[in-house]
Amino acid sequence: MVVKELKNLLSFLTIFPVTMDKDMLTDCARNMWAFPLIGAFIGLLAGLFGWISYLFLPGIVVGGLVLALLLLITGLHHTDGLLDFGDGVMAHGSFEHKIEVMHDQLTGAGGLSLGIMTMLITALAIGQLNSSIIVGGIIIVEVSAKLSMVVAAWAGKSVHEGMNTPFLEAMQKCKGNLRLIAALLISFAVALPLLHWAGAFTVLAGVITGLVMVAIAHRHFNGVTGDVFGATNELTRMVCVIVLLAVAAWA
Repeated sequence: MVVKELKNLLSFLTIFPVTMDKDMLTDCARNMWAFPLIGAFIGLLAGLFGWISYLFLPGIVVGGLVLALLLLITGLHHTDGLLDFGDGVMAHGSFEHKIEVMHDQLTGAGGLSLGIMTMLITALAIGQLNSSIIVGGIIIVEVSAKLSMVVAAWAGKSVHEGMNTPFLEAMQKCKGNLRLIAALLISFAVALPLLHWAGAFTVLAGVITGLVMVAIAHRHFNGVTGDVFGATNELTRMVCVIVLLAVAAWA
């Protein structure tokens, strides 16, 4: 992966002011295996911020601030998908009607409720990560969140032509399998040295969450959309922080 592809990935997944290429979507799709690397970078920034915040603030405040920074770095793009996903899942009717509701610019009760619960639980869970593991923990959680989108692209089918299409196409067939394996290897290579088995179980939770999200999306929308990718990232973050807490406490 060269500098151009790395810049496109940063431009696509963050708000950092790097120049994007006209082939950004294509490059990002071909290099989707590197999503966990970008997640590790985002997690490092937020984790260090959390570690410093612990010097001055209680955990419950640190959790909210760390989540706020994560949302800021990613430009709330995934959060928008989470709200739309909540509306679509709660809607009644055909696949087409659910997708229409999901694409509506207004946020309904389903999206609002899912968004509030996800953000609240995530912030509270991050606040329970003590200063000794918050840096490694947030890195692994963000790696897992990005990995879950790779898994969703590999396991899902496209509903219609859109921004999601290049990613789903890139993750299909033989090359898709190789890209998935690369993403998995990167994720475990990051997680194991940082938090050992707790890190490995967290990554595994990210994979399972991605597959569950695909199953839900296929049931409600007959496929995966860009909003499903965004929701997958946000919900996986929540699930993985909870799993990390549980495994760390048990270990």
